[in-house]
Amino acid sequence: MIRLLVVVVVLAALVLGLTALGHQGIGPVGVSLRLPLLEEIRTFDRRWLHLASQPKEIQTTDRERIVVDNYVIWRIADPLQFYKSFPTGIAEAKTQIGQQVRAKVREVIGQHTLVQVLRDERAEIMEEIGDKSREALERFGIDINDVRINRTELPRGAEENVYARMRAERERQARKNRAEGEEQARRIRAEADRGARVIVAEARGQAEIERGKGDAQAVRIYAEAYSTDAEFYVFLRGLEAYRKTIGEGTTMVLPPDHEFFRLLSLGSEGGSPGSSESPDSSE
Repeated sequence: MIRLLVVVVVLAALVLGLTALGHQGIGPVGVSLRLPLLEEIRTFDRRWLHLASQPKEIQTTDRERIVVDNYVIWRIADPLQFYKSFPTGIAEAKTQIGQQVRAKVREVIGQHTLVQVLRDERAEIMEEIGDKSREALERFGIDINDVRINRTELPRGAEENVYARMRAERERQARKNRAEGEEQARRIRAEADRGARVIVAEARGQAEIERGKGDAQAVRIYAEAYSTDAEFYVFLRGLEAYRKTIGEGTTMVLPPDHEFFRLLSLGSEGGSPGSSESPDSSE
């Protein structure tokens, strides 16, 4: 009996020691200390573990095929549930983790475009894969800390085709942008021309109004001048006619008594404008 107690104490100390070293233990220990009831003790590492996957091709939502590999940081969160899920050991668990995470990687990447996976939404995609993997493996007693994609590249021989399609897409977008820009430029020019025509029309209308006012004022001034001294007004009008008609090198063939020369003849006779008598006629 003493030897049995010693064996049990040694085994208990061994289990506690493994736990202290980072292991978790489970075992069907009975209500008595009889050795036949102590059938088996299983220990599980409670530290975070690393699991890497092999590269595999995945198709994005824009039908581009890329080669992706990933790794998982995981640990055993519930030893009893883990043992029930994987009675054959850790290798079976790694297979299940790899399958579940690979399925989530394929699912999430398949919902995004190549540009989003490579650049625009890479961090968000990683986070979504981690959340989905954590939810899928929780029922196995497994906790997922992180899922990361190591490599994302195009399959061999596909680079040129992808780059050609990307160039074609960029050229198509450039043509579209140029066409939209030209259309916008035409619209802006048309609006500017229409606005200019409106402004010019308004300016011409205002000019006609001002010109009419000026003509009316000129007529009024002429009328006032004519009513004040009609003969002097006729004299000025005659001089203006001479100025406009007779220029340098002008040759005119008119009879001497033509009305056109009346003012000249009056000036040569010494008379005043509008007067038909000479200065000596009063004597």
